Amino acid sequence: MKKRILHVFGIAMLLLSGTTFARGCDLSVETGDGFTWPSSLSVPSTCSTVTLNLSHSGKMPKNVMGHNWVLSRTADKNAVAMDGMKVASASGYTTAVKDNDDRVIAHTVLIGGGESTSITFSLEGLSASESYTFFCSFPGHSSLMKGEFKII
Repeated sequence: MKKRILHVFGIAMLLLSGTTFARGCDLSVETGDGFTWPSSLSVPSTCSTVTLNLSHSGKMPKNVMGHNWVLSRTADKNAVAMDGMKVASASGYTTAVKDNDDRVIAHTVLIGGGESTSITFSLEGLSASESYTFFCSFPGHSSLMKGEFKII
């Protein structure tokens, strides 16, 4: 009985914190009209490419509560997020990532409520010993919507 309660509690916590599912080299993240986000994602080092699926279960449009998924080295995260804020307002919230930014390893487009997107990217050149962070670069979101990306 105690084990079952802990299992149910664990599932409830996962659902409240943003849903993340990993199947080998595929990752799925669900978010909504708030700041739900997983605290970490991991993929096996045997993956040559990773597919990230992002879905927004909310109702708010992307110019109000848009979300994207951006991956960078942890050391670059704050600078990439700051540039993303400038780009978002200048682009009318069609994107929140600076064009051709070498610090960005991978990113999705901005999506609003009811939308989804995916991106497939290579792990070539990435190392299990390096620190990576994924985050939402919509203005003001990156301080809450961030997590550690691990290659295991």
